[in-house]
Amino acid sequence: MKSYLYLSLIPESLIASMLPPEEFGNYMAIGTKKRTHGEAIFFQVDQDFKSDHFPLQNVDDRCVPHPDGLPKCSLYLSVYRVLEHIPINALKNLYLVTDDGRVLELVKQGYSPAGKDELHLYQELCPVTPWIASNLNPVDFGKFVTDRRNPISVPRLVFVELLLADMAKDPVSGSAENLPYTNIDHLRDCLNGLLENPEKHTKTVIRCMQRDILYRTIKNGFFVSDQKDICYYPFPSEAELEDKYHEWWRSALTIGF
Repeated sequence: MKSYLYLSLIPESLIASMLPPEEFGNYMAIGTKKRTHGEAIFFQVDQDFKSDHFPLQNVDDRCVPHPDGLPKCSLYLSVYRVLEHIPINALKNLYLVTDDGRVLELVKQGYSPAGKDELHLYQELCPVTPWIASNLNPVDFGKFVTDRRNPISVPRLVFVELLLADMAKDPVSGSAENLPYTNIDHLRDCLNGLLENPEKHTKTVIRCMQRDILYRTIKNGFFVSDQKDICYYPFPSEAELEDKYHEWWRSALTIGF
C-alpha cells in the first residue's frame, strides 16, 4: 500500500501516512471516530524528497497497515523546524480542511505581483503566526521577512494575504465595510504608520494569531517564500466557491472570530 508525505501547519510537523490527501485531511480534522474537530492545513510533499534532517530512510518499514489491515493514518517524523528543511520545490499542492473534515485542494502556481501601489495585510501561518501590515507586495514581503540581514527573520515562510478593501489605498478614511475584523482602528493606525514612514516596510497588527483563518477575508491566496523562490496557491473566486466548492465553502463560513 502506498505511503504519502505531508507537511502539516497545524501544528508544524512532517507526517507519513497511508491515506491519500482527501482522506488524510478528513482524518486530521475529525479523527477516525469523529470525536474531535479541528481545522487542518497541509501540503503534500514530493515522495522523492530526500533529506538527512528527517528519518526518511525507514518510512516504508514503519508506515505499514495495522494488524487488522487498516491503513496507518499518521506517522510523525518531525514536529520542530520542519518548514525550513523542506525546499519549496518539494512542496506539491496545498489542502485546506474545515473542522468537519471537508477538503479543498489548491494547485501550486507561479506568481507575478500586480504592480499596484497599495498597502497589504498578511497573516503569517508558519513558522510564526502574527498579522502584519506592509507596503510590500507578496514577492517582496516574502523576501524581506526571510532576509537574514534583518534583525528578525525566518528561513522560510507560509503566509496568506487578507482583504483591506478601501483601506489599501486610504487607511484613515477608506471604507472597511464588510470586513469582519475586530481591531479596525488599530489596523488603520498600523497602515497609516506605513504611509507616514515609507522606509518602514512592516507593522505588527497582532503579535500571535490564535484563531482559525477567516476564509472569507482572503484576498488572493497562499504563498510560500524564501530568499530564492516563491510559490503561490490561488484561492478560488467567490463564484467558484459558491458553485464548484459549495459544500466546502458553506462549512468554511462557519469558521470565524
